[in-house]
Amino acid sequence: MLAGGALALPAWAQRVSPGLEAPVLPSVSGTDIKLDIGHAMVSVDGRTTHAVAVNGSVPGPLLRLREGQNVRLSVTNDLDEDSSIHWHGLLLPAQFDGVPGVSFPGIKPQSTFVYEFPIRQSGTYWYHSHSGLQEMMGHYGPIVIDPAGTDRAPYDREHVLVLSDHSVTHPHSIYRNLKLQPGYYNEAKQTLAGLLAGQDQPAGERLDWAGMLMDPTDISDATATTFTYVVNGYGPADNWTALFRPGERVRLRVINAAGMTIFNLRIPGLALTVVAADGLDVQPVTVDELQIAVAETYDIIVTPSADTAYTIVAETIDRSGMARATLAPRPGMVAPVPPLRTRPLLTMTDMGMGAMGEGGMAGMDHGSMDHDMRDGSIAPQVKMGPGVQMISPMPTDRTGEPGTGLTNVGHKVLTYRDLKAAAPNPDTRAPSRAMELHLTGNMERYMWSFDGVAFTDARHPIPFIQGERVRITLVNDTMMNHPIHLHGHFFELVTGHGDHAPRKHTVNVQPGGLVSFDFTADALGDWAFHCHMLLHMHAGMMRIVSVRPA
Repeated sequence: MLAGGALALPAWAQRVSPGLEAPVLPSVSGTDIKLDIGHAMVSVDGRTTHAVAVNGSVPGPLLRLREGQNVRLSVTNDLDEDSSIHWHGLLLPAQFDGVPGVSFPGIKPQSTFVYEFPIRQSGTYWYHSHSGLQEMMGHYGPIVIDPAGTDRAPYDREHVLVLSDHSVTHPHSIYRNLKLQPGYYNEAKQTLAGLLAGQDQPAGERLDWAGMLMDPTDISDATATTFTYVVNGYGPADNWTALFRPGERVRLRVINAAGMTIFNLRIPGLALTVVAADGLDVQPVTVDELQIAVAETYDIIVTPSADTAYTIVAETIDRSGMARATLAPRPGMVAPVPPLRTRPLLTMTDMGMGAMGEGGMAGMDHGSMDHDMRDGSIAPQVKMGPGVQMISPMPTDRTGEPGTGLTNVGHKVLTYRDLKAAAPNPDTRAPSRAMELHLTGNMERYMWSFDGVAFTDARHPIPFIQGERVRITLVNDTMMNHPIHLHGHFFELVTGHGDHAPRKHTVNVQPGGLVSFDFTADALGDWAFHCHMLLHMHAGMMRIVSVRPA
């Protein structure tokens, strides 16, 4: 049991609020579905705020579909501004992908747009607005597509867990605050007192970071200073509860629908068997914890055998807060909530200097390093300017690493290299050409881009010919994580698994890291390609991929 009164505890450790046990997500299904986008008031941990909702709820209703069916979705916009819905991860004709200005004009106020397409896949996906910053205001919801045949990973019960970040501050105000002061929400900045107490980096190393105008505590742009972290719309004090019977195989369909937050997910006392990533089946792999980047989904099987409650912990990557829920045999039960772990610090590897090893800063000439890092010969396609703070001199493949702050947690954490597709890949041809794209930015000015070019300045789309096979390497020249999402396609991560490479639609590129994937341009049309940190995309880290006939 938890000790102390509710007011004395942090939000994620407060007792369950009465009457909120085991709520059920609203759901819709069938071949003809109606959705309404409008204003709503929502309550999170007892505080009521304005939101943009679908069918009056946040998250919007669960769309329950079946592989092989056709679906017609009539979406009415009741707002006084344009809106849209993008069906994240679904394979569909480009005109129904839902990105205003790219694949359709958007949905005007007080009008209806009809999306109609066949369901060509199964698994866990989600939907959200692609208009302005409405997604951060609550315009998102889950999708579950049942397979046409039997499920490869059988289960007795399932629960959908939609993780997100909720703020009473309007997202445009959050963006403005970050433009004015990039560390506006960072309360974990290093202090002189912490340095003297030995809690921070050595003084010399800290001065090195300061000389480069960088902060090793700058893990998340926006933190628990402004966000409350929610599960299915319920805050930590609300304690959303999922029920089970001891001995059941429980499938947890976890969706990170946050605007700006990467979560580290664990359930103390239970092993997590990952059976699907981004909706597609993978060979089961058992871990104790996994990092789920913004816009990713993971399906997890847990088998609680004891007649006791377990805490579902979704700790933020910067460890400033957590989303918390409970898995229990009966409503009203609670389990101990672990305290937040020690904040992580960025390293030399996060600066793209992995080959130098940790502690390699000492004695470096930072003036000459700055010149070398900006040398166009390193990445000739990058347009240098005020929006590019640095070019990683020695980026490394970090797909075998568990993610920021998880290297030494003392238990098994999922990595991308642990993932293997459950079935052979549909296209195993060798790529006919290769392409390198740099994820660039300047945190001090809050500017984000691909190859130093913001979306509004990109004159041409990235061109592909229908059917061609291309290897794309993403190089992260920044010190922030960037989950990159390609619309309308899946791609195969190059992680050494041959024709069983994991297929994803979103991949997180760690700071100073690089990721390669093989991509078959098999869907005609124009498709968005962007960082799914919503404010990074809003600031310019987005391009258009254009697939044209041969």
